[in-house]
Amino acid sequence: MRFSMRTPLLAAVSFASVILPATAERILQSTSLNICQENSGFTASLFDVVYTPSLGSAHVNISAISTIEAKVLFDIQISAYGYSFIHTIIDPCVVGLAGFCPMVSGNLGDPFVLPVPKDAAANIPSIAYDFPDLDAKVRVFINATDGTRAGQSVACVEALISNGQTVDLVGVKWAAAVVAGLALASSALLSGLGHTNAASHVAANALSLMSYFQAQAMIGLVGIPLPPVVQSWTQDFQWSMGIISVDWMQRIFTWYQRSTGGTPSTLITQVDSLATVSVEVQKRALDIYTRGVAMLPRSLVEHGSNLLKRANVQTSFGSYVVYGIQRVAFRAGIESTNLFLTGLVFFYIIMALTTLCVVAFKGCCELAAKQQWIKGDTFLDFRNGWRTVLKGILFRMALVGHPAVTILCFWEFTQSDSPALMVLAVFFLLALNAVLAWASYKVIRLARRSVTMHRNPAYILFSDPQTLNKWGFLYIQFRASAYYFIVPVLGYTVLKALFIAFAQNAGIVQAIAFIIIEAGALIGASVLRPWMDKKTNSFNIAICVVNFLNAIFLLIFTDVFDQPALVNGVVGVVLWILNAVCTLVLLLMLIITTGIVIFHGNPDGRYKFMADDRTSFMKSQSQLATTTELDALAMTARGEKPGFGSGLDLDDDEDSNPRDSLYRGQGSTAHSTDNSHHAPSHYVPPHSPVDPINRTASPYNGSVVSVGRSQNNSSPAGFKPPSSPSPWQRGAGYDH
Repeated sequence: MRFSMRTPLLAAVSFASVILPATAERILQSTSLNICQENSGFTASLFDVVYTPSLGSAHVNISAISTIEAKVLFDIQISAYGYSFIHTIIDPCVVGLAGFCPMVSGNLGDPFVLPVPKDAAANIPSIAYDFPDLDAKVRVFINATDGTRAGQSVACVEALISNGQTVDLVGVKWAAAVVAGLALASSALLSGLGHTNAASHVAANALSLMSYFQAQAMIGLVGIPLPPVVQSWTQDFQWSMGIISVDWMQRIFTWYQRSTGGTPSTLITQVDSLATVSVEVQKRALDIYTRGVAMLPRSLVEHGSNLLKRANVQTSFGSYVVYGIQRVAFRAGIESTNLFLTGLVFFYIIMALTTLCVVAFKGCCELAAKQQWIKGDTFLDFRNGWRTVLKGILFRMALVGHPAVTILCFWEFTQSDSPALMVLAVFFLLALNAVLAWASYKVIRLARRSVTMHRNPAYILFSDPQTLNKWGFLYIQFRASAYYFIVPVLGYTVLKALFIAFAQNAGIVQAIAFIIIEAGALIGASVLRPWMDKKTNSFNIAICVVNFLNAIFLLIFTDVFDQPALVNGVVGVVLWILNAVCTLVLLLMLIITTGIVIFHGNPDGRYKFMADDRTSFMKSQSQLATTTELDALAMTARGEKPGFGSGLDLDDDEDSNPRDSLYRGQGSTAHSTDNSHHAPSHYVPPHSPVDPINRTASPYNGSVVSVGRSQNNSSPAGFKPPSSPSPWQRGAGYDH
């Protein structure tokens, strides 16, 4: 029995060393022996082989059972990336393999060392040790030469070969996470300094890059067989879904699940600690149900198929097969029953840390101002309205975490790990989606009101700093007329989450759904071009193109076209290279543009005024001239606190704001006695600074602007009457 495993292993080892990046210790290894035919007479629940060229030997740890009693021939095939390059037949009687001439039934469970001749090692190409995520395997058919099954294959085993080199690197994960995080932090800093235009551009690109990282992670979560290099590449971005393994947290999650009536999985423990089972990470379009269920009694097939909905797939001979979301969990070192809690807890840990950082920054700013380390007006808006800013930041974090929470909650519905986890999944799924849906509704309502009163959605959306800081995360990355585009974005995320979570056993359905969804996203982005400017549109359309190509690649991986295995291998490498290049380019673009903006003397000056006139209404340190002393005097006369302390709150409903929104009375003069009138919900809007009927009045009191301004979308930011209030105050309704 020992030597029967050696021959396939040698071939596999020989070939596996043909492809990987060099390390201090070159190795070729296999951690699972898979069955490749029904009614196989040779099975193994544990198979762990490591070949070390420098030692000239292979260490084998196997737990196998043989039911074969006959003389046999070993038909060995070695392939890489689906291309078979070695095919040989070995007679164990000729080479003198004790115990295999003839084969006898029995158990094999003792580890042993298999010497590897130098001439055999010389046939292994050096690239096999260096190419990352080697996609190689050795398949051995054991054919009987006598007895009742003479001339037939009585067993088939397959060993997948790895060389320890991978693109699943901690450095890649940290680099991507740090760049995205710093970009978001930089946008917040720029916004606090008053450079709103530059901050919105940086934030838009950072959010787009984050969504691309999550799209990469979603590819790894699908239940489609993926080549090893694709599995490893997508694993680099699972941090964006909250899938991060921390040992002590995993122990807490296991305890919680057990204490709430669940049965935790122990697959990671068996593999890492006990070394009692083998796990096959599915990478070929082999029917895992046929392999796993074919050897079960027919009466158990229906019951077993139900178990597949939540448990790790275990074959009748004791090994496991992981795929889809379970595959990602296994590669991350997380028990599949802990995956939901892991993603959920990390999402709220980030929310809590963000809150603490904002509060700490508020305290530092106040201390620095008190000690006169900074000017008294530095970060003044943030210091006075930090609670509103914090709400906006948390809303933005909710938007970033929306894909992860939605996918994991949907998936938990199919797992039912424990009653308590099911309750958590329902609560957090409904809560997060309800919050984002409500926020989207508020934005659309404000924009429509602005269009009705001012014929410009940007007027209300961008005139009030409080509204902008609280709700701007949903619309600031889009042009003002595309304020609604957040709704398709949320719908796009929910649709993908549904197919990822509920179609784990239907790879073809997932692939076709992804193609339709990504095609819709690409067409919508290309036709509508909803983002704020040409560069941002190009940035996002490029991401949509790559996502669409990835969806096509997923369909190829399903083998729906019955293509040769070589095609899958080549397409897997193409997918990796395409996305690696795209990721590198996007990261460099974000790093360079963010760096230039931060160190530029006039950050807002790097960007042209946007055609939606938002800069006419936004408070910006560099684009809008403000009469600070007069503004402060006016606020003091009104009894208001500088910053966000005014009575204006444009995001409140007209029937729920006890003070009534000031913009509803903007058509009145400063001496009007009707300013405090509370109009019913069906009231006829008063005249705004821009008359909705006859657009001849100027939004700036005392100024005259041509009607053509609304037609050519030119910005009036540069027009500054000497005695008028600052534009951002006029836009917010402070000119009474």
